Amino acid sequence: MRKIFIYTITSPLHDTFSIESQSKIFLDSLGIDYTPKGEDFNDFGDSAESDLRIIFIRTGGTEELFLSKLQQIKKSKTPIYLLTWNKNNSLAASMEILSYLNQNGIKGEIIHGDSESVCNRISEICLEETHSATETTSALATENCIFDCDKFRSKLCGSRLGVIGKPSNWLISSNVNYNVVKENFGAELIDVPMEELLKRVEIVKDYEEVVEELKSGSFTSNCKNVNAVKNSFEGAAKIYAALKQMIVEKGFDGVTVRCFDLLTSVKNTGCIALSKLNSEGYIAGCEGDIPTALSMLVARKLLGVSGFQANPSYVDLSKGEVMFAHCTIPVSMVDSYQLDSHFESGIGVAIRGFMKNGEVTIFKVSGDFSRCFIEQGILLENGSSPDLCRTQQLIRLTNPNAAKYFLTNPIGNHHIILHGHCKEKLLI
Repeated sequence: MRKIFIYTITSPLHDTFSIESQSKIFLDSLGIDYTPKGEDFNDFGDSAESDLRIIFIRTGGTEELFLSKLQQIKKSKTPIYLLTWNKNNSLAASMEILSYLNQNGIKGEIIHGDSESVCNRISEICLEETHSATETTSALATENCIFDCDKFRSKLCGSRLGVIGKPSNWLISSNVNYNVVKENFGAELIDVPMEELLKRVEIVKDYEEVVEELKSGSFTSNCKNVNAVKNSFEGAAKIYAALKQMIVEKGFDGVTVRCFDLLTSVKNTGCIALSKLNSEGYIAGCEGDIPTALSMLVARKLLGVSGFQANPSYVDLSKGEVMFAHCTIPVSMVDSYQLDSHFESGIGVAIRGFMKNGEVTIFKVSGDFSRCFIEQGILLENGSSPDLCRTQQLIRLTNPNAAKYFLTNPIGNHHIILHGHCKEKLLI
C-alpha cells in the first residue's frame, strides 16, 4: 500500500485554530491512513515515487500561495492532486488552481465530494499502477458553446469596463489580453488605480439614502457582531457612491474591483456597492476578475439582465448538484435579503439574498472568448451555512453529467448565475 502524505495550504485571513480542528475532523472521517505534513513543502519532491502526495486546499485565497510552492511540487513528477472540502471556498480556489494547471499542460485532479467518495477516489489512486490523473477534456465546456463572434462584437462594441486596482493575486488563471478583447470584440478595458477610488471614497457626498436603506434591513441569524456591521453602513454607502460617480464620469458600462484591498485600506467591503450597482444595470464585479466581468457584460448586452457572480463551493456528481456562494448578489434578483459581515474577514457589510426557487442558467466565458460554459438548472434552495459566503444557492443541473466540468476543466472559479433558462439566447 502506498504511503499517503497530506500537505495543506491555508489563507492567513482564516482563523488558524478553527481550520486546524475542522480539517483534522474531516481528514479522520475519510478513514485513510495518512501522514500530515502541514505547510512545509520542502520535501514534497523527495518522497519515494510510490508515495502519494495530496495537497489539501483548505480555504479560498490560496492560489498565489500554491504558485509559490509549485516549483517544489513539480519535482515529484507526478500528477497534482488537490483535496477539497465543502467549506471556506476550498473548491473555488482549487478550481482556479486546476484551471491554471490545465492552461500550462500540468496534470492535475480535484478530489472532491463526501467522505465516502473522497476515500474511494484516494483508494483508487493508491491502486493505480502508474501516476496518471483522471483524463480530462474541454468537451464539457465547449460541446454546445459555439460563439457567434459577429453577434458578440455587434453587442459589445463600444463597451467600456473599468478595472480598478488590477485583478486579485489569487486569480492565477484569469489573465486577459486587453488588446485581444478590444480588437476581436470591441470592448475596452481601462485600468484605474485603486488610489483613485480611495480618494473618491474620502470626499464623496450623497450617500445618506443608502445608509438609511441599510438601517431598515434585517440581519442574518449567524451575524456575530450586529453593532460592528451597523457601524460599517456609512463606509459601505460611500464606496457605492464613489463607484457610481466614477462609472458615470468615465462613461463606463461598469467596473470590476480588487475589493479585498478595501478590507485593509478602509476596513470595509464593496459587497453592498456591487450588489446595488448590478441592480441598477451596471456591470459590477468583484476581486478584479475580468473574465467574470466580461461574462456579466455579455449577459447584460445580450439578455438585458444582471447576473450573480458566485463560486462553486460543493459539487455532488451523483445528483448533478452544485452549491454556489458569494456575498454580492444584486438585490434586484432576490425576493428578500439579510445583512451580515463579509465572510472571510468578518469586516464590513455583505448581503445574503434569497432568490426564488426555479429555473436558472450558469454562464462563464474565458478571457479570450475561446471557451464558455453554459448550463441550465433549477435553483432548489437558498442555504445559510456559516462556513460559506453569505448568499448560497443549491442548483441541480439539467444535464447532471455537466457537473464534472467543475472538477476537471473549469474556466477559473467564478461563474455567473442568471434568472431563467436562457442558454439558446446566449448561443447561436
